[in-house]
Amino acid sequence: MTMTTRLAAALLAAAVLGGCASSKKAPDWAINEQGAAERATDAYLSGNSRVADAEWRRARDEVARTARPDLLARLELARCAAQVAALDAAPCTGFEALAQDAADAEQAYARYLAGQLAAADVALLPKAQQAVAPLAPEQAAASLAAIEDPLSRLVAAGVLAVRGPVSMAIVTQAVDTASAQGWRRAVMAWLINQQRLARELGDTALADQVQRRLDLLQATQK
Repeated sequence: MTMTTRLAAALLAAAVLGGCASSKKAPDWAINEQGAAERATDAYLSGNSRVADAEWRRARDEVARTARPDLLARLELARCAAQVAALDAAPCTGFEALAQDAADAEQAYARYLAGQLAAADVALLPKAQQAVAPLAPEQAAASLAAIEDPLSRLVAAGVLAVRGPVSMAIVTQAVDTASAQGWRRAVMAWLINQQRLARELGDTALADQVQRRLDLLQATQK
């Protein structure tokens, strides 16, 4: 299992498995949900909406077998995190419908993804996000770079962008992270952001370079 897959599980679905004793085999629904959530996240970030939607439905169906809305709320947060990583500003409606049954950690994570984190929420966040969460966007570049997992880093960058304008250093990290994973949707979103910022800074050479990258993405888009 790759590091990306391990962290995808940690951020998106592994919380569901937390109640299973380590010496026992996880139930089939949890294994199936985790796999579907990972595939959905990768498909979404890669720009394959059809596959992503189908896998999210499969994951929801597996969790629904438990009749536990708190677990379904966790899954919906997974979907919201993927959207934030790709700079998708769509509201987190799936979680909102289940928020009353969500645990404190999920409530905190939802506020974090929306850019509304309270000081007391930091300790409740996934560990990879805790160092970046309390920082202002202009202070966060070094802490962002220290996040080893690509998905965690991209989610953190997305949250910083939700909270306010981000520096070129952060945008470049996000572009490079998404590019290295081949996450087409996320690459395009962050490249557009990078080009806009380059033009604001008067860096026409960078803006032109970004345009060439965007042209390549659009030419190969399925």
